[in-house]
Amino acid sequence: MRMFKTALLGAMAAVSLGVAGTASAQMSGDHTVMVGGAAMYPSKNIIENAVNSKDHTTLVTAVKAAGLVDTLSGPGPFTVFAPTNEAFAKLPAGTVDSLLKPENKPALVNILTYHVVAGRMTASDIRSAIHAGGGRATLTTVEGEPLTATMKNGRLVLIDVKGGMAWVTIPNVMQSNGVIHVVNAVLMP
Repeated sequence: MRMFKTALLGAMAAVSLGVAGTASAQMSGDHTVMVGGAAMYPSKNIIENAVNSKDHTTLVTAVKAAGLVDTLSGPGPFTVFAPTNEAFAKLPAGTVDSLLKPENKPALVNILTYHVVAGRMTASDIRSAIHAGGGRATLTTVEGEPLTATMKNGRLVLIDVKGGMAWVTIPNVMQSNGVIHVVNAVLMP
């Protein structure tokens, strides 16, 4: 479970990072998406893309501090719900700085892995699960706690176990080892 959590957390970090490299071959049928001013290439993994997103520098720093880079660079596949810098800024003052301290690494890993689901789930896949569930779908995170997915005003919304909500602002950022969905809030296990 610990290795899986570590791998999943790494995948989340990579997705959140939105790393974009120089021009590279795209996977046939897929297209690049701009995230944080950088192109996200479907032929690159989560980490390779995430590091170039100006909107995900806090997430990238957190993934590095949690030791999840290798995991998120791995084969996956992973579905990562990647909070933006603005999402982290909504947390109470001092929360991010506290979580980045070495003694708080377990809590940081739990929070980051709560943003990762094993497998590649596109927005269409999530919407189908919501429809099949009568308006709600339960997603099991790598951290182990559930996330609830639903639709509001035609948009995908995630609800954490504490009742916090995050809207998907950029769906379907395809990666070679999964998919990233950019979200506007940090979800808490």
